[in-house]
Amino acid sequence: MGRVEGKVAIITGAARGQGRSHAVRLAEEGADIVAIDLCRDYETVNYPMATPEDLKETARLVEKVGRKVLPVQADVRSIEAMRDAVDSTVAEFGGVDIVVAQAGIAPLQGTPALQAWSDAVDVDLIGSINVIQAALPHLREGASVIATASTAALMQHGIVDNPGSNPGGAGYAYAKRALAEYMHELARNLAPLKQRANVVHPTNCNTQMLQSEPMYRSFRPDLEHPTRQDAEPAFAVQQAMPIPYVEPVDISNAVLFLASDEARYITGTQLRVDAGGYLKWYDWQR
Repeated sequence: MGRVEGKVAIITGAARGQGRSHAVRLAEEGADIVAIDLCRDYETVNYPMATPEDLKETARLVEKVGRKVLPVQADVRSIEAMRDAVDSTVAEFGGVDIVVAQAGIAPLQGTPALQAWSDAVDVDLIGSINVIQAALPHLREGASVIATASTAALMQHGIVDNPGSNPGGAGYAYAKRALAEYMHELARNLAPLKQRANVVHPTNCNTQMLQSEPMYRSFRPDLEHPTRQDAEPAFAVQQAMPIPYVEPVDISNAVLFLASDEARYITGTQLRVDAGGYLKWYDWQR
């Protein structure tokens, strides 16, 4: 028996990166997967998004480990699209046990600047809320809702020297903070139903979002066109452990735990998978 044997998991942002890793990891432990992704680029995001072929590959990898998969190309910004995806899930599998709101973009220094703000908030916050809200009426007892935020949500940003200089980056951090608060309130309201809601906060994670020129420039603003080789030594500033980043499977293992019955009494948790990054920013707090 796998740790999530017989459960049904809806995962957004599932075509590649952390989302694909979550889909495969949960499938390895017995879950059937609904893999949702837009598979289209954004004007404000200066690195390529996943493609329809990436989503097909996720489906192939899930099937390879013997589980069923329903790939859905849809936009998390549309509540109607998310309701349709959930309706398809219920028709195919009968209900929902796990929701992983993973879809996210980082339009750092994106232009038009206020469109970059809007895209970050619409995808990272509203898109996450949309898939969760669409799934709520169909959650079975013991269901687990998991949202991916970021260690950026936990940082004290303090004084902003140049307000409005990077709305896309500011929108990303705001969206992740607001998502964490939303999940806290959601957990309060799901608890009487024996359903759970938790947040995972990754540090730098080795995905296409991190390995992109906009992210390299954010870590090496002293260089006009920094490369991965230039940026990776600077990545380590985020963690207390001497590493530049974690791998997607490190986040997936946390998601698997929170999705499983091993965590049946864990709800409202803000789980940091940050290689000790939080330890660098804060003293102990209650």
